[in-house]
Amino acid sequence: MLRVLLPPNLALTAPRDAIAVKIELDLTAAPPPAFVPALAALQRFGAAPAPVLFLQLSRAQLRELATALRPQPVFAFVNAPAKSLLWVGPILRGVSEHLDVPAPPLPGPPRADTAIRRPSVPSTSKLRTPPSDLPSSFTVDGSEHFLAVTLPSRESASYPTALAFVQDHGFRLEPSNRKWWLRDRHKVLNLLASHLTALRDEFHAEFTENFDRHTAHLIAAEITAEATAARDGFNLTLGFAAGTANAVTLQNATATGRAYLEDGQTIYLIDRAKLERLAAAQRRLAETSGTPGLTTRRTHRISPARVAEAQDILDELAPHFQPPAAWRERSAALRDLTTLPPAPLPAELDALLRPYQRLGVAWLWYLHQHDLGGILADEMGLGKTLQALALVAALQRREIPNRAVQILNQPHRRPAHLSSPNSPLPSSPSILVVCPASLVENWRREAARFTPQLRVAIHHRERRLADAAAFAAHDLVITSYATLARDEELFATVDFACVIADEAQHIKNRRSRNAQALRSLHATGRFLLTGTPLENSLDDLRSLFAFLMPGFLGAAPSGAKAEERAFHDERLRAQTARYILRRTKQAVAPELPAKIEQIVYCDLEPAQAALYRETQQSAERALLDLAATGATENALRFATLTQLLRLRQICCDPRLVTPAAPADHSAKLGAFRELLDEALDEGHRLLVFSQFTSLLALLRAELETSGIAFAYLDGAMTPRARQAEVDRFQNPAAEAPPVFLLSLKAGGTGLNLTAADTVVHFDPWWNPAVEAQATDRAHRIGQDRIVTSYKLICAGTVEEKVLALQASKRALLAEVFEASDAAAAQLDLADLRSLLA
Repeated sequence: MLRVLLPPNLALTAPRDAIAVKIELDLTAAPPPAFVPALAALQRFGAAPAPVLFLQLSRAQLRELATALRPQPVFAFVNAPAKSLLWVGPILRGVSEHLDVPAPPLPGPPRADTAIRRPSVPSTSKLRTPPSDLPSSFTVDGSEHFLAVTLPSRESASYPTALAFVQDHGFRLEPSNRKWWLRDRHKVLNLLASHLTALRDEFHAEFTENFDRHTAHLIAAEITAEATAARDGFNLTLGFAAGTANAVTLQNATATGRAYLEDGQTIYLIDRAKLERLAAAQRRLAETSGTPGLTTRRTHRISPARVAEAQDILDELAPHFQPPAAWRERSAALRDLTTLPPAPLPAELDALLRPYQRLGVAWLWYLHQHDLGGILADEMGLGKTLQALALVAALQRREIPNRAVQILNQPHRRPAHLSSPNSPLPSSPSILVVCPASLVENWRREAARFTPQLRVAIHHRERRLADAAAFAAHDLVITSYATLARDEELFATVDFACVIADEAQHIKNRRSRNAQALRSLHATGRFLLTGTPLENSLDDLRSLFAFLMPGFLGAAPSGAKAEERAFHDERLRAQTARYILRRTKQAVAPELPAKIEQIVYCDLEPAQAALYRETQQSAERALLDLAATGATENALRFATLTQLLRLRQICCDPRLVTPAAPADHSAKLGAFRELLDEALDEGHRLLVFSQFTSLLALLRAELETSGIAFAYLDGAMTPRARQAEVDRFQNPAAEAPPVFLLSLKAGGTGLNLTAADTVVHFDPWWNPAVEAQATDRAHRIGQDRIVTSYKLICAGTVEEKVLALQASKRALLAEVFEASDAAAAQLDLADLRSLLA
């Protein structure tokens, strides 16, 4: 939840009251009560909520923060973030001694004892010396043959820990000089090998000049790392430098309990903790959970996709590692996204992007340029579709070379039916988007809106490209998962410039037909869009990366023991981390408005479209027959409204007019399921509005079948029942339902529902003001999150026609739908008939 990372030079910056502090916050969960005082203190210090904060604090401010967090293990130095600093009572070891402000000296002559005190000579060891105004400190004297330790005074806060140290390591107290002695060369060298760093950095021990002089020939054996460029990546050699000692000598020393090696006059100290870290790194880089055995040198082949992961390992293991320039370029870009060069976007599209979206496009572009794949996992509402389309626009602007030969050299991308590398693949500059059928039309609309320069083709249902050659005539081809699976053989004959799969949860089961069809595609670049890359288990990631970068993760272990599974799981997280980009609304809050409104267009399902056309034609004939009988305009208006109502209901769900129709005939229900799954997986809570209580009944049945808890409110409920449902939804307890189904008239005004941050208008309300009032049940005073409002619209229907009307016309139409007397409405009959046509 909270980490406070302090500068290594704290002793120098504290007296200047200029302590640079890095704060890491987890904003996705409510803070534990123990952290609330510290968060309040940070707010007073001027910090705004963000995942990462950089502050400059005074000693007094850091002391206040430390007091608020005592005794939480959340403090560490920035150069060792995984090693939490220890609390000794009220003292934070290594920190508290630097935060006391010394009292000003009293006027008067100096004391005799201070007047003759000479400054101590700085130690030649790498020691962080505590300020001179501290009480007597932990002092170490001696040589390789013996150690003599003087403990701090009993009044010192560090005395109990220092006493425990010498007692635990076999020191004996000599009463005559009050020093603790260790008189055994073997024990001394073993202790210095394992604890010299701790004595310096944790106990802040002072080493005498005598000790420095007599231990100058003791050298700490260090981990070494070298990387050289290879044909298909890099060769990384990790080793342990202990003079001329070989692996056998090193192994014999450690096996006999000796943590040092003698090489002439030099003694190399072997820190067992370093050896263990080296062995762990060797296992991770060798892609095995077994123990590879102690070795002074081991060379690993590192693919370009694993450079960032390897650099993470080396940062702590070998901080002085000097990689070649190509290695630095590969690792730095994915570790610090701010260094990524921008993608070559059209100026008009670039101007539409928010800063975090521009960064996301640069990340996608970088991965594509380096033949890597990635998962754009931004929270829903942050514009994953727009960022993907921006990548498509950048690729379309660049001349895409024919890469058939390169692709054919990669077996996992070569069509199975091509018997030899000499058989050419039909190359196409097209980018393929695969998405759920309910989102095909939405992708087409978004492409037309943001990238009108693209030549877009829909390969879905009756609109399909005939053969592989037809793909080359389009910049972007959009298809559904089901269509891809049915036309797998056709798609396998095309080499795409890039494949983008939306709502990637559809391939989390690697054995599913969707996943198999997607993996059969041939493409230079591969990307996935999903707000929830990890839904059930880490096997989800394995399935996703089997498509993104085949062979990158290797095979998952079968029948492994718990320890081995834990090793592979941790390695999986480390390998995939750099190829998943996830931003939340809270993380990018300064760049977002308080309310985000999105229209989700749905293409009618075939049976739904047929029912809509049949009803539309029947309505037109009925109105013509009615007009032929000499019916009044008022009668015609009523008849027109009745037919419009039926068309609107068909758009929502055919079961509203044909109860026996299957649920999957509703395009909106499919889109709602996609939206609902992602929202719940990300921890959002939803208000779902509809004007039809009969539709709410269908949604109730859908949620009950899925086992999703919900609250419900319509106009037939008593005031007490209404309030009970509101209270149940607003309850901050974990068992509160995540979904609230509301009738628009009954729940559109007068309610405070700030527990929700997502609003879904299942069927649009034609009056913008009424619709806004409903959304404002969540977007109102007391709401501390960004609210996203989704409007589901069936393309090519009366819903889209009404949406296109000017605001004034929409308001008039709202009067028609709301008026008890249609004759009183101000929208003329011609306007109504145009909607029905």
